[in-house]
Amino acid sequence: METLETQTQVTLAGAGPGDPDLLTVAVLREMMCADVILHDTLVSAEVLALAGPQAQLIETGKTGFGPSMKQGDISSLIVRLAQEGQRVLRLKSGDPGVFGRLGEELDALDAAGIAYRVLPGITAASAAAASLGQSLTERGRNRELRLLTGHDADGLAEQDWSALARPGAVAAIYMGKRAARYVQGRLMMHGASPATPACVVENASRADQVIRPATLATLPTVTAEAKGPAVILLGLAPRDARTALKEAVL
Repeated sequence: METLETQTQVTLAGAGPGDPDLLTVAVLREMMCADVILHDTLVSAEVLALAGPQAQLIETGKTGFGPSMKQGDISSLIVRLAQEGQRVLRLKSGDPGVFGRLGEELDALDAAGIAYRVLPGITAASAAAASLGQSLTERGRNRELRLLTGHDADGLAEQDWSALARPGAVAAIYMGKRAARYVQGRLMMHGASPATPACVVENASRADQVIRPATLATLPTVTAEAKGPAVILLGLAPRDARTALKEAVL
């Protein structure tokens, strides 16, 4: 009897934030069996090194504000390779369902009648919070967690600024480096304190990870220092910094 895995022609998977130790066993198994791996630019070299020797690696080149392969072309390539009988792995940095345009690729596969499965990965917000020694949710602090994008198809993304400006609110902003000053202005306009803690985590989980503590007042300046991919955590500070702040207040 065929299993779901043997029936599947295409797997869409998350490579995690970059540290190969954070790759799931299921994704690693698929990397070792795939004929073709279509990967985003942000998938780390350490993760790609785990691909099977038979796998053809094709970079699809999606980077913020840089040269990018059009999404329609990526979807068409996935479909064409699957129709040729290839075992295709579409490998995305982080989790494919978090700002990974997963739905558009699934729509293309559905339209072509191609079987697929989705394998989740650890998203950058989780890795970034772990690097701070912090929890994304905490009883008595925040009842919700927001995953936001700094930009959408229309430009700088609008959010529920009133909710984000409330004390204790926690949010992770993806693709937010160029939106930092805009976010700062909108939050302060809606009453957020300039002392609101924030943190910019560059290359989360990787060997070259950099943690840059900030406040809402310093967020644009601190964010501008990040040269690599970064996630902005609003409402969180590194645990040691938070402890020092509490001691200073006492």
